[in-house]
Amino acid sequence: LQKLSSRGADKAMINMITLALRGKKIGFDRVIKMIDEMVATLQTEQDDDNHKKEYCSVQLDTTEDKKKVLETSVSDREVAIENAKEGIAKSTEEIAALKAGIGELDKMVLEATQQRKDENEDFKDKMASDTAAKELLNFAKNRLNQFYNPKAVAKSSTSALFLQVSAHTHSMEAPPPPPETFGAYSKKSEDNMGVIAMMDLLIADLDKDMVEAETEEKDAQIDYEVTMKNSAEKRTKDSKSLVEKESIKGDLEAALEMHVEGKEAEQKELMATMRYMQSLHSECDWLLKYFDVRKEARSSEIDALGNAKAVLSGADFSLLQTHGQGPVKRPSE
Repeated sequence: LQKLSSRGADKAMINMITLALRGKKIGFDRVIKMIDEMVATLQTEQDDDNHKKEYCSVQLDTTEDKKKVLETSVSDREVAIENAKEGIAKSTEEIAALKAGIGELDKMVLEATQQRKDENEDFKDKMASDTAAKELLNFAKNRLNQFYNPKAVAKSSTSALFLQVSAHTHSMEAPPPPPETFGAYSKKSEDNMGVIAMMDLLIADLDKDMVEAETEEKDAQIDYEVTMKNSAEKRTKDSKSLVEKESIKGDLEAALEMHVEGKEAEQKELMATMRYMQSLHSECDWLLKYFDVRKEARSSEIDALGNAKAVLSGADFSLLQTHGQGPVKRPSE
């Protein structure tokens, strides 16, 4: 009984039990009933502690696991946000580079097209100039041949003219011999023949120059067409890549927004979880810390009450002792 009193058990009940053991006028049945109620109360309290301990352990473990999951998720969100930002920055640079490249390519195409037009105009002007020079030289050459080398002119006459001359040959008298003064021009005739030869050289140079110009024009046109084809292919490829990069950037921006919103929601949930965990610690730490002590104390109290009940029910009085006295005797003794 002293042990029960020291642990804060119900003093009224303890007093009644003590009086009953000392032979006072209190019915044993009533005392035994009170002992049973005290034992039941202690057992109920212990059951409540057992349930509360199980609840606290489960809730603390579950909440701790949830906290770790949320912390990991928030950390993963932060990494994903940084990756998305880096991806967006990289895509932005690549898109800008592709747009600049396409713009530069278009500029080069325009310049190449204008250059080709200018070269073609120069070619046409050169061909026209050379043709005109060639015709002029041929005209001058023919005039000189008519005067200094009529035989060459006769050979170059058309067949129609030859037939016309042949038809009138019989009706024409032979021309008189040239005057003696023509002999004085023999030296000039030789000089003029040298001039005609120079004209032939100039005509040959013009022919060569025109052939070279035509070859250069043909090669330039081929190069231009190849350049235009390659430029068109590159522009198509770059334009396709640009569309893909813009699509990737759009996906990254959407992912960034999703991760930012997700991080904010998870941070709020994490804060709520941490507050709940704090309340669990406030509610459960004392119980968990003193659970075994409280359980052992209740067990001792239940044992003591059981011994008291046994004495009251006719068991050995030596099981109980009052404070400051020897063994308690039965009331009948």
